[in-house]
Amino acid sequence: MSLNDILDRLFPAGHTVNVANSVITGHAQTVQGTVAVLGTTDAAAIDHAMALALADFVLDTVEQHPGRPLVFLVDTSGQALSRSQELLCLNGSLAHLASCVDLARRQGHPSIALVTANAVSGGFLSFGLMADQAYALADAQVRVMDLRAMARVTKIAHERLVELASTSPIFAPGADSYVRMGGIVAIWAGPSAELLASALADAATARAAGDRRQADGLTRGGRLLAAGIAQGIRNSAAGA
Repeated sequence: MSLNDILDRLFPAGHTVNVANSVITGHAQTVQGTVAVLGTTDAAAIDHAMALALADFVLDTVEQHPGRPLVFLVDTSGQALSRSQELLCLNGSLAHLASCVDLARRQGHPSIALVTANAVSGGFLSFGLMADQAYALADAQVRVMDLRAMARVTKIAHERLVELASTSPIFAPGADSYVRMGGIVAIWAGPSAELLASALADAATARAAGDRRQADGLTRGGRLLAAGIAQGIRNSAAGA
């Protein structure tokens, strides 16, 4: 599905969105009012310039439109992999982008992310998973690392990782695995203005209850230890 088709179905009331260097920025109309739209398209590998462009748009929204909801559209093959990008401190640029999204959250901007095609590695972690809540289209591909690459990094045999992935979503790629782990709230059959409106309303009200991803991961059987460990740390800190 093309980006224009996705935008038309998400925002039938109208949208003004620009695409430059695979970076999406603009605004759109919803039943809740105007939202800021930003993200990536064409399975872009996010480089230094793209990360800074997204961060600038977030900061401009915080400054010029206090409280305006943010809708992230995610289609990325991960961070750009090259020596030049590493020399430009791409890790710092991605961290800056994540910090800007966190600033928007603390300034009262509800945010949701929708994976439209691909969500891989640091390209997803630095802004898509930084949203209050994340969703994915049914045919989206979501993963942090390919199992063969994971085998090279962890020194665990690829065959063993395949075996682990068959029983644990922590090792398994796919949007379904991220739903089980609580990272993704739900999978949408297709882009929908109604589903978007519901997600925006939920993001705005769920903030008071706190981040529920760890709890969702526990109840869905995808992350059995994270919630308890985090609570233990909080209890220890409170007693210190």
